Amino acid sequence: MAVSFWQWERTNRRQTALLVGIFIILFCLLGLGLDFVFGNLRVGPQGLNGFPFLTIAALIVALVQTFISYYGGAGLILASVHATPLQADSDRHKIVLNVIEEMRLAARMPPIKAYVMADPAPNAFATGRDPRHSVICVTQGLIDMMDREQLQGVIGHEMAHIRDYDIRTMMMIAVLVGGIAMLADFLARWMWFGGFGAMGGRNQRDRDNDQGQAGVLIAVAVFVLAAISPILCQLLAMAVARQREYLADAGSVEFTRNPRALLRALEQIAATESPLKDASRGTAHLFIVNPREGLREDDREGFFDNLFSTHPPLPRRIQRLRAMLDGPAGANASPAPA
Repeated sequence: MAVSFWQWERTNRRQTALLVGIFIILFCLLGLGLDFVFGNLRVGPQGLNGFPFLTIAALIVALVQTFISYYGGAGLILASVHATPLQADSDRHKIVLNVIEEMRLAARMPPIKAYVMADPAPNAFATGRDPRHSVICVTQGLIDMMDREQLQGVIGHEMAHIRDYDIRTMMMIAVLVGGIAMLADFLARWMWFGGFGAMGGRNQRDRDNDQGQAGVLIAVAVFVLAAISPILCQLLAMAVARQREYLADAGSVEFTRNPRALLRALEQIAATESPLKDASRGTAHLFIVNPREGLREDDREGFFDNLFSTHPPLPRRIQRLRAMLDGPAGANASPAPA
């Protein structure tokens, strides 16, 4: 597994850099389009005239948000789901903390912070920029519903995300995609309700010459880019997230040496129709199962169903774990101690 770990760490580093690059490029393209719309840049007979004030401003904003996402993304995510530090103030909470310590030692990870969401739905996620700055967050519903063996399976899954540096990629996706969505929504609303109207106020001569026609085309391009960029970013986030769930499931089996642990947990989660109250489209890919309304959408097997899903189909994940349970790993599995 050591080779696989280092290989996935390098892959995650490349994908994180790619995501940041795409995010910065999209911001700059939107800023460039606005420079043309506002007249900061003009297409003349001798080429471009003017100075790209808004493009530079967009670049600065993108770099600042990237910096904030990397160093403060975990805190922003925990705040968005109203998570609080998990304290050893009850027997159930002590069990969760003990299981996190067990799985941390099994994965040879540094100390990991534990948080809890006051939500009755059973779910969990991990976040952070690296193992030394990582967090595992569980819901109160998961704590109340799961026995120790099931908790080991779920925590082992999240520990695998930490070990493989999935948490960094997923954290950057959650924050950067949210930033793109907010900027694109603002631009789309401005262009629809005010931008085109302001352009229409130009005099007839400007609208008849080539420069006016180029401005209209650029404005349309900005509007289209603002409309599709959140969708493209969300599809990218979903595709990246789906790849990692199967690997994290296998990592859970590696740490617990018991496929039954995660299998029983996923079966119980699958039987629970209780979406998270604080779940959002931007953070859905972080959780062990889809936390949003319509959790059963993961059960569908069609290409387009999976394309727009943050997780692989839950029955397929359960089927793979059952296959492990029937194999050599399952033959040596034993229930967790009470």
